[in-house]
Amino acid sequence: MRGVIFDGERPQVVDDLEVRPPGPGEVLVAIAAAGLCHSDLSVVDGTIPYPLPAVLGHEGAGVVEQVGPGVAHVAPGDHVALSTLANCGTCGECDRGRPTMCRMSIGRPDRPFSRRGTPLHQFAANSAFAERTVVKAVQAVAIPAELPLTSAAVIGCGVLTGVGAVLNRARVRYGETVVVIGTGGIGLNVLQGARIAGASTVVAVDANPAKAPTARLFGATHFIDAGTAPDTLAAVRAILPDGADHTFECVGDTSLIGQAVDLLGRHGQAVLLGVPPAGARASFLVSSLYLDKSILGCRYGSSRPQRDIALYARLYREGRLLLDELVSRTYPVEDFTKAADDVHHGRVARAVLTFP
Repeated sequence: MRGVIFDGERPQVVDDLEVRPPGPGEVLVAIAAAGLCHSDLSVVDGTIPYPLPAVLGHEGAGVVEQVGPGVAHVAPGDHVALSTLANCGTCGECDRGRPTMCRMSIGRPDRPFSRRGTPLHQFAANSAFAERTVVKAVQAVAIPAELPLTSAAVIGCGVLTGVGAVLNRARVRYGETVVVIGTGGIGLNVLQGARIAGASTVVAVDANPAKAPTARLFGATHFIDAGTAPDTLAAVRAILPDGADHTFECVGDTSLIGQAVDLLGRHGQAVLLGVPPAGARASFLVSSLYLDKSILGCRYGSSRPQRDIALYARLYREGRLLLDELVSRTYPVEDFTKAADDVHHGRVARAVLTFP
């Protein structure tokens, strides 16, 4: 079968992957579509260390082909969106409703793939860049059959992370103010999360002015071109003179993390979503935190995928959550290199690979 693998030198599309059948508590899914996220490219460029060789992809949707013993919530033929969280469901964190903190959530089901007799690692317990993948049952979330799989594909990472950061981690309240730094796939979902939460002023900041119309479509009330603004901080302060209630750094740049803190008002929260290189350190004025400001990490939107994916599917059907508009372009999996180049240069909000 076809898939995208990375061996430490370059990603390549192959047609001789094999995947084992599902074991107890596992599901075999035929992937129809998979979103290409910066996290996949971060494995390729080394920003995210990962054991290799690996089958890439972690944001996908498809149809259940087979279930292992003990799986009852989905059945062959069901449409599902995939989560990257292979949480155990029994530890203290899972019991508290915090599956993103489950220490068993990464690295399972381990290495269900092989190629020419060599086992391949599964990226983010998912590997959606393959015609078929095996995941833990908890990762397969049933969705309505009428939800296009190309749109459902982007829920499992970008939407869960961005919208979840607003609703679950920051818990933005009606009428509060928000600044979003970076309007790529994650930033756009933060914007629509802020819109859904009822934020009053939502300022999008990006160095690419071409992103302004899309940012406004998703919920930005203002857009600042950081590439031409002589002083981004001053430009935001002109809109929010008392600072923002919430800022979201969606780029992974340490200087922008400091900026996110500087833009906060009293009691404000800076939520960090971008992924800088491992070991990166950021600086900020410590004394400013004594005005009850907070810096919050956020893993995977602090989500509960079985609950949240179903919620977002319902919001989509109600016209409140944009999914179709996130998908700038679809590419057959054979065009992975073109899709990756478009993502790298910011030409698309979300590129989606398909398996026609």
